[in-house]
Amino acid sequence: MKKVFSKPESLQDKSNSYCPGCGHGIIHHIIAEVIDELGIREKTIGIAPVGCAVFAYYYWNFDVTEAAHGRPPAVATGIKRCLPDRVVFTYQGDGDLAAIGTAEIIHAANRGENITTIFVNNANYGMTGGQMAPTTILGQKTTTTPFGRNAKRDGYPLKVCELLSSLDGVCYLERVAVSTPKNVLRAKKAIKKAFENQLNERGFSLVEVLSQCPTDWQKTPTDAVKWVDEVLSKTFPLGVYKECVKK
Repeated sequence: MKKVFSKPESLQDKSNSYCPGCGHGIIHHIIAEVIDELGIREKTIGIAPVGCAVFAYYYWNFDVTEAAHGRPPAVATGIKRCLPDRVVFTYQGDGDLAAIGTAEIIHAANRGENITTIFVNNANYGMTGGQMAPTTILGQKTTTTPFGRNAKRDGYPLKVCELLSSLDGVCYLERVAVSTPKNVLRAKKAIKKAFENQLNERGFSLVEVLSQCPTDWQKTPTDAVKWVDEVLSKTFPLGVYKECVKK
């Protein structure tokens, strides 16, 4: 019988520790597939953050290094400038990228660093108990906003793609989701394009992925994917926010 599907070579042969229904495992698999298809596993370096994906190096079968909370873009910049032939990417959650790491991502993007960022937005601090994050939407209940996020008290959700789209150094920005098979295919296409941009030295690319977090949202996995499509994506619309002209 012809083999039509197999585990990506860029994934380790071990079970992940993510909660049932979490989007991280899907996104890990997409990234591994893309790296295999592009034939870049031996020269890829990932930067793992503080957060749910802190143990990413357990799951990916290529070089992955750790960075202090919020600092993956700075670490990626240093690695890419020292080893420009490597494919360097950061994998960051909303607490890591959009809170403590806001300055790092803005300045790396503005400088047009030739790196790729995968930004996982699950609208809360998933690892530490579900506190309000910069991307928590208005009215959303978390452990630190038990009555829902209030704009007057807590401010508004930070929209990273829209924010970065004004910067001249940015080549490519797209927001996707992994809530349905159709969305997973679109996410893979976007992530592959972001890596291809780096291979073609086009500058900074970021793909934001809306990811379900059933445990901290206190929802079933089924209800969590519905919430992404019916609620979260209303605040964070899917689509391309910037794309540079091919050189």
